[in-house]
Amino acid sequence: MKEWLDKISNADSLEVLENLRIETLGKKGIIPAQFAKMKDIPGPEKKAFAENLNTQKTQITEALEAKKEILEQQALEEKLKEEKIDVTKFNNELTCGAAHPVSLTMDRIIQYFQNLNFAVEEGPLVEDDFHNFEALNLPKYHPARDMQDTFYNKDYTLLRTHTSPVQIRTMLSQQTPIRMIAPGTVFRRDFDLTHTPMFHQIEALVVDDADKISFANLKHVLVEFLHHMFGDVDVRFRPSFFPFTEPSAEVDISCVFCKGDGCRVCSHTGWLEVLGCGVVDQNVFKAVGYENKSGYAFGLGVERFAMLIHNIGDLRSLFESDLRLLGQFK
Repeated sequence: MKEWLDKISNADSLEVLENLRIETLGKKGIIPAQFAKMKDIPGPEKKAFAENLNTQKTQITEALEAKKEILEQQALEEKLKEEKIDVTKFNNELTCGAAHPVSLTMDRIIQYFQNLNFAVEEGPLVEDDFHNFEALNLPKYHPARDMQDTFYNKDYTLLRTHTSPVQIRTMLSQQTPIRMIAPGTVFRRDFDLTHTPMFHQIEALVVDDADKISFANLKHVLVEFLHHMFGDVDVRFRPSFFPFTEPSAEVDISCVFCKGDGCRVCSHTGWLEVLGCGVVDQNVFKAVGYENKSGYAFGLGVERFAMLIHNIGDLRSLFESDLRLLGQFK
């Protein structure tokens, strides 16, 4: 008995201790083997034999538990020693964070239009078909819906493809005059150098009586806005088509990289497309119950503005959290 207690006391690892436990208390260990002999011991001697075995079993069990606690504590101390961090290896230099270029660009645009007395309106990311399409003159099976590449849900809702539904919700809940912008996140099934499944838009809407709003008002606002964002650039309006505006136009600026001379970025045209706009279609006003009203709307992609302002070549890099890029905007 003393021999086994000495072995347990001298065990130098949990693995050795476990082997001793198996040799003494395991199914084929010495203590169970001794208990198996009880059937051959005469009755008068059996009680004393059993008491002695139970005493030995208790002593071995207590010795094993006590030694296990010691070895576990030693193992923990060794692990803590190995994983100890020397804080003196780090300097006390503090580095400040930086706003993301998309956030910087969005804040700059919002501030500009707030200074022009535009209200900032918000809406849900999950929309229904009426607010996202039908009220914007995009009835079911309209071919322009294919341009949106929509994420649909099983309950017939969808992830909004633009922030235009906020304009519909604003007109349904407010009376004219309306002067608002709708910044926010939108979603489309697209992913390449210039598109991502999730991106940010800012759309604007101005509505008033029919004789107070014209395309000339829209043109003046956009020219001043683009000069504010890009400096002394040329601005041109090209006829286009959007279901919710008529007439519609796409707006270009002279290339900010080659100053209009032609380069790879502008496909050697000297021009860069930056936003779409137009006079609100009367079918949109009918959908919200407006009569004798006129208005204009425009929308832009915040990421595209950020890429042009900060000379970023790949749209996807704005979403990869690369500190080498983001650290430049401190």
